Amino acid sequence: MAKKVLAIYYSQSGQLGEIIDNLTAPLIDAGISVEKVRIRMMREYIFPWTADGFFSVMPDCQLDVPVEVAPYKLKEDKYDLVILGYQAWFLSPSIPFNSLMQTPQLKAVLKNTPVITVTGARNMWLNAFVRVKKLIKATGANHIGNIALVDTHPNPVSFITIFHWMLHGKKDRYLNIFPPPGVQDVDIKHTAEFGKIIVPHLQNADWETLQDEMVAEGAVKLNYNLMVIEGTAGKIFAFWARMIARKENKMPWIRAFKYYLLVAFFVGAPIVITLDGILFRFTSPKRIRARKQYFLNLN
Repeated sequence: MAKKVLAIYYSQSGQLGEIIDNLTAPLIDAGISVEKVRIRMMREYIFPWTADGFFSVMPDCQLDVPVEVAPYKLKEDKYDLVILGYQAWFLSPSIPFNSLMQTPQLKAVLKNTPVITVTGARNMWLNAFVRVKKLIKATGANHIGNIALVDTHPNPVSFITIFHWMLHGKKDRYLNIFPPPGVQDVDIKHTAEFGKIIVPHLQNADWETLQDEMVAEGAVKLNYNLMVIEGTAGKIFAFWARMIARKENKMPWIRAFKYYLLVAFFVGAPIVITLDGILFRFTSPKRIRARKQYFLNLN
């Protein structure tokens, strides 16, 4: 009997759908039954975003406030593997993904089922991944693999291009100077290599070495500078989210956060990286290795 795989995800721009398509193509070629489900929200987020609309979701992202997911159908009650596609919004699992993980329908499917997570992010996905792992653990699923695709251009460059994409809806070269935003096409196509690795593990129901093999192929790459920035930014985002949530008139505070973020990114982030380099990078190698391993671990 053919193995059955569910790939379920949310995507506004379609990028995560492309990643899922490339990842699952080798499975389909191997005769595996792959069901792909792109979920929707009852009240859909508008894409491209407005600036106010985009920043207004930050508090609910950080505070894990779910919204109503549009009804979706699954062909099976159980699968041999579930692939969960998610995005990081404001260093958190996106509201659509967090909401999907609260649905009884998916919880029932995930229980005691092998799960592979896959994300397409600008570059900061670590904090979101830690929380995704907790969501998966709460369902009783077996988290056996993770793939994190990112925009590999320099951080300041991707910061500019991602906002061009999100506010204009065009994955093109901003001002004909900057590179296209998002995960590069070559990296999206390379995702098929991870699919080829998954096939024999799925056919043999043996997941022990899967993640090590995918990491060796480039499924997860950790950038130390971004790890430092995200560690500090996560605490700051959480502070702003709690503060804004308590305000009756939230929009002035959301706009204040927007401008704070610009200053923090271009001024604060370089200072944080410099201080970390002076205090820790060359004096605490064991601490750094342990921190990197924490983000590579699936449990």
